[in-house]
This record gives sequence, structure tokens and C-alpha cells, in this order.
Amino acid sequence: MATNSYGEHFYQNKLLLDPTEASFLDLILFLVSSNIKSRGFIECHEEHGLRNFSSRWIVVISVLVQKILLFFRKPMAMIGNALEMWLNLLLCNGGFLKLLLNILKGKVVKTPDRSSEKFTSVIGNLDLRVELDKKSSPGDEKYNASLSWMAAKLAYENGAFVESIVKDHWNVNEILGFLRLLERLDFPNITGSDHLNQASTHAFMIQDTKTDPNLFVLAFRGTEPFDAYGWATDMDLSWYKLKGIGQIHRGFMKALGLQNNGWPKEIIEPDHDYLYAYYETRQMLRDIVSKNEQAKFIVTGHSLGGALAILFVAVLTMHGEAELLERLEGVYTFGQPRVGDEEFGEYMIDGLKKHKVKYLRYVYCNDMVPRVPFDNNCFFYKHFWECKYYTSWYKEKVSVPSLSPSLPPSLSISYAVDEQLINAFVTNPDTGYARRAEQELLLFVNGHTQVLECCLGADQKFYNPLPEGSRLQRKLVDDTDKGGRAGGSRIISTLSSRLY
Repeated sequence: MATNSYGEHFYQNKLLLDPTEASFLDLILFLVSSNIKSRGFIECHEEHGLRNFSSRWIVVISVLVQKILLFFRKPMAMIGNALEMWLNLLLCNGGFLKLLLNILKGKVVKTPDRSSEKFTSVIGNLDLRVELDKKSSPGDEKYNASLSWMAAKLAYENGAFVESIVKDHWNVNEILGFLRLLERLDFPNITGSDHLNQASTHAFMIQDTKTDPNLFVLAFRGTEPFDAYGWATDMDLSWYKLKGIGQIHRGFMKALGLQNNGWPKEIIEPDHDYLYAYYETRQMLRDIVSKNEQAKFIVTGHSLGGALAILFVAVLTMHGEAELLERLEGVYTFGQPRVGDEEFGEYMIDGLKKHKVKYLRYVYCNDMVPRVPFDNNCFFYKHFWECKYYTSWYKEKVSVPSLSPSLPPSLSISYAVDEQLINAFVTNPDTGYARRAEQELLLFVNGHTQVLECCLGADQKFYNPLPEGSRLQRKLVDDTDKGGRAGGSRIISTLSSRLY
């Protein structure tokens, strides 16, 4: 068992899945037999949780989806690159008709440059807005949320694009750094030695000089539509159970910089070939607060980036980084997947309340990503704290929108996509038909990115997405009844954590 720098086991229990070691025969045999020890693709200390057929079925689905994603990783990347180039070819030439006319007239066709400030990612093409919400201003309650979700969206873009938007449109004047942070990927058998040179975790940090005291924003990039590794991480069920903290998703921890000996507070002998997300960003923040006694910062991210954002705060709490936590104004996540179990949620609730940190989690309609990893009697993944939930029409709703119980999840997801296709036309009347048709195609590719748009023009309320009577629900309700604050809001309604 791995140990940390203090000579203690850094985990009490674990469930590790390796799709590269699983053959289809292994999956079939695992499905019909509860004998886990004979299966090379799974490693865990306690088998009783997987003796149930439904739990083994979920494991098989998870591993199978990961295998499919990894098998098609190169075609997915090629399709993504081609789509990105095509969309930017249209943008830099004034649209499809102008591009066609230029070709027919023999005029020069502009070629997109991936490093230019005009080059936009697939995510960026879903929503071309770059301005902050004009209805809010520094000091308003909504300003930090607006700044956060725009930063989460910009995290998908290249450095030149981000710098241009931040300086020319947001007027916050200063980019503190772009981080292309390396991790040891979970699938070395697939990538070989090249995986050491892949920048798999991305983030950037800006300083908003319009606020007083100055506000710093750390934004983590989420799962890109055609990134097979990112989607495989989202679908992975692997976890470590940390002593006194709870069960946490293994893939998210590795993306943030998990070491072989867990989470040592300092890396005594750093490997200069690697930059680990947690340790690099923490050092940047340490430098900032040491020079600016009034500085505050927020952490944000979309999808996988949201998981990294809240997990970053979790590791700060583990390490007792009181000074940084006191300067943390809030954590804003959009379409965030589940990160840990109920014990982890209790640990985080105590830590967030102790340091009076806001935690706002935004969920859009039938977005699939906040529903993974699964929550059942074996895996126990749960959300914690309140969430801001929006319907497909970008309106708040007290209860969870649900379809008929007879409808399978696949139809529910299809229903959500259909709603988004309608919205592409209805909610954007000023957009040209060609552009709206293009947006429809992109919504098919990555429907859950709509959560980045759902913050505008919506009546916003807080909800408690925790099962009635659960320990997390009681903890929040008890503290609220005593006059405490729960994320700056009152608990309005109890919603099912299985849907959030």
C-alpha cells in the first residue's frame, strides 16, 4: 500500500479500474461471476460491494465506454481538429456564402491560425459572446458569478484569444499566467512515452483590477468535446478513500496532481519534467497573497474543470492552508460531475463553513455530466451543498424536471438535446439561419455546455440537492436553523442527489 511522506497510508480503501487491461471476455466473466481477484483490470480491497449484479453491470458499462473512447481517441481528435478548422475558416472569411464567393472569384481565402487571437474552440463556437454581463458591475452579487462562468468558458481557448478578451473586452488589465499542467495519464499503455509531453490539465489566472480589493480568478479547463481522455476520466469510477476525508474520484485527483504517496503538503524532490496543477497554482496564489494583503480570489471551472476547482479547495483544506482559504471568496462550478462520497461532502461542508467560502454549483436541465460518476450502493458518489438549477428555457424551477418514469435515460438525454435544438432557434432570433444551423450541430456534439449560458436572464434561487434525512441534508438544515449561513442562501427545497 502506498504511503505518504509521514509514513502513513494515504488511503484506507480503493477501487481502481484499468480499461487497457480488460478484454471483452474479462468483462463478460466479471459480469457473471463475483470473483474479482481473478480479473486483472480491477483492484479493490473489499469485494462485498461488487457482489451485487447491478454494481458489476455499472462497472462493465464504465470500463466498456472507456475502452470505446480510447479506441476511437485518434479519430475523435481528427474530427475535432477538422471541425474546429472548418468553423474558424467560416468565421475568418465572413461565413459560408462569402467563403464560397471568394473561392469562385479566385480571391485569397484566409486560413485560420490556431495561435491567433481570432481562433475559437468548438466550445467557443457554441456561444460567441465574450462580454461580461452588462446588468452586473463590480460589487454586485451577480458580478463574481458572471466573471466566473465567462472565465470557465475562456479556459477552453488559446492564450492569445484569452488575453485579447480579458484586456480589450473585460478591461481587467492583467493576465497573470497560462498554465499547461502535466500529469501522468492513466493510460500509459495507450500513449507510450509520448504521454509525458501531453498537456492534459489546463488553467489560467487573471486579476480583476476593477474590484477593490483586487479579485483574482483561477479557471480550470473542462472536458473538450473530442478529448477521449477527458471523457474517459469523467466515466471512470475509480476512487481512493482517504483517511478522515472520504472517498474521492481517482481520475480527478490525478488530473490535479496526485502523487504516488498521496497529497504531501510539499514536494520535497520535485520532478522538473512535470508541473502539477495543484502545487503550481497554489504557489502562484501564495505569491499573490504575500504581496497583496487585501487580495481575494475565486476558483471556477466547467465540467471536469468544475471538479478540479472544488477538489483544489479540498486539498487546500487537507493541507491546512488557512491563509489561502481565508482569501477565497468563492468556488463557482458549471456542469460539475460528482467528486466524492457523503463523508467527503461532510468534510467539505465543515471546511467551507469554517472559512466562510461560497460554493455555487450550476446545473442545466438534463445535463448528463452532473449525473456521473454514478450514485448507488457500491460507488456512493454524491454532490453536496446547494445548487442553482435551470430548466431548458433558462428559468429556475423548484423541483427536478422529470420525464415519465417509463422513459429510459437515453430518451431523457435525447429529449434534452431536442429542447436545445429548439432553443437554438427560439432564444437567438438575431442569429442568421446558417449560424443557427451550425449551432444545432454543435449542440449535438456537446449539449451540456449550455450550462455556461444559463446564467443570463434567469430568476435565480438556491436549492439543496440532498436526499431527505441524509447526514449532509441534516448538517445543512441544522446549521441554517441555528442562524448559520449555507453558502449565502437559505435552503428552499430538497432535491434528489441522484438527479443532481
